[in-house]
Amino acid sequence: MARKARESPGRRALRAAAWAVAFALAALLAVQLWFFACVLWWNFFDPQTSRVMRQELARLRESDPRRELRHRWVPYDRISVHLKRAVIAAEDANFTVHDGVDWDAIERAYEQNRRRGRVVRGGSTITMQLAKNLFLSGERSYLRKGQEVVITYMIETVMSKRRILELYLNVAEWGVGVFGAEAGARHYFGVSAAQLGPAQAAQMAAMLPRPRYYDVRRDSTALARRAAIVGRWMGSIDPP
Repeated sequence: MARKARESPGRRALRAAAWAVAFALAALLAVQLWFFACVLWWNFFDPQTSRVMRQELARLRESDPRRELRHRWVPYDRISVHLKRAVIAAEDANFTVHDGVDWDAIERAYEQNRRRGRVVRGGSTITMQLAKNLFLSGERSYLRKGQEVVITYMIETVMSKRRILELYLNVAEWGVGVFGAEAGARHYFGVSAAQLGPAQAAQMAAMLPRPRYYDVRRDSTALARRAAIVGRWMGSIDPP
């Protein structure tokens, strides 16, 4: 009986590499399916936490193990229309018309960052920020940005603009350990999210790029200037 030919080391290495690639692709697909399942679930059910919230809580508990976040979910109709307008004006003026990624805004941000020699503008839409807040870390890398874009299109495929804005307003960070419009409104102004007036909404929206920074610098000239700009823009916004 003829003996089976021994497999060469090169062929064994090639087969091992093929299995490794297949396993990596299967793992990647499984992760994307998990993300998509979460997006489907959160289209109907409200998330009580997010990746960013869990990370911030862990950070705060390093110095105070008993620390808790300030967060309370409120439905869309119990959030001031002024805050909806202000947030769209400040963060994503084309929110209601783009498909999740505003490529023109990203190109403008890239050019501005290139001229300044550092990152001064992100170009992220509200949907992209929601994807990052719900699922991803604050790490800056092309791989993380790519995953953010994939999740963004998942969200836009499944959810209405109204639902996306509702989720974003409820999980956005608004200060040190403060998340969501309700907690933010009570933290800064002692009122509910439904009671926010135009000037208060403009100030809260102006805080979003640097909420922890402005939490302890509420009298900042830069914040007042940005809030004034948001206040002028928000009147033309028609939220979903």
